[in-house]
Amino acid sequence: MKIVFAIASLFLTACATTKFNLGNEGLPLAPDYSNPAHWAALPSKQDNADRTPADSILDEQSTAEVDVFFLHPTIYTGKRGDQPWNGPIDNADLNQKVDETTILNQASIFNGVGRVYAPRYRQAHLSAYFTEDRAAAEAAFEIAYQDIKSAFEYYLQYYNEGRPIIIASHSQGTTHGKRLIREYFDGKPLQNQLIAAYLVGIPVENDYFHEIKPCDSPNETGCFVSWRAYRKGHFPKYHTKNNNIVVTNPLTWTRDTTLASKELNKGAVLRKFDKIYPQLAEAQVHDGLLWLERPKFPGSFLLKNPNYHVGDYNLYYLNVRYNAKERVKAFLEKN
Repeated sequence: MKIVFAIASLFLTACATTKFNLGNEGLPLAPDYSNPAHWAALPSKQDNADRTPADSILDEQSTAEVDVFFLHPTIYTGKRGDQPWNGPIDNADLNQKVDETTILNQASIFNGVGRVYAPRYRQAHLSAYFTEDRAAAEAAFEIAYQDIKSAFEYYLQYYNEGRPIIIASHSQGTTHGKRLIREYFDGKPLQNQLIAAYLVGIPVENDYFHEIKPCDSPNETGCFVSWRAYRKGHFPKYHTKNNNIVVTNPLTWTRDTTLASKELNKGAVLRKFDKIYPQLAEAQVHDGLLWLERPKFPGSFLLKNPNYHVGDYNLYYLNVRYNAKERVKAFLEKN
């Protein structure tokens, strides 16, 4: 069925085996952020962060007063085998998958409020989250973070020009994004430029930052939101109730545990990225997770996996888009 949208197919596609351009230490060569090719999205070039899923939704980057620094999730998911722990910057197959999945379906959310910057980075392999070889995993995550750190410093030096910033991320992007915020924003002068952070798909503790707090209203600024979506009633393996994990309801933008009905959902965007699906998904905060009933769309009966991780943004696409507008408006009015 061509119209079937299997959420799991959005991002968890295998990376094709190709020859990797490795340095002397067996690692993929480091990115050069003066090279536009080492960015998945830049305001100065045409990319999938510029696209919109309907004619009624406009790319407004050319007139935006703020910037969005977007960190993509893990797309490097092929068999470990003889592949390096970190994905290469110059792998055309991998870059295409990044561009056609997360940049299109997630980074594009923010083109209505800011200029979108999304660095390519030597992302850690998906298995780094699950392997028993923790030393190798931590080394892989460190390499990925150092790339993101370099990209952000280049962005600050050459692109930002003192403009307000939204940090947006998903999954591995959030693993690195929350660290980036703690290092560069939390209690630092740059905190004054932070509109908000959308740290989605990875747990963020309530007290992870010293000064930056969770958002508790739709127009609050200088704060962060976070959630991880699962089918109602499902607890992931190794889950333990943790009241210290921040979960924001993306339909109400509070941490209240009251069910927010799907009537509040302004629109989801599915795999084909050619249509808005209003009222597709409800949302309820529950024990460190975001719960919802299985969404119904053509072919959704095939959606057996209760983990909706890859749909964290897509299920609430327009709500996130409009909320970013609301926070930007509030920030600019105050500043």
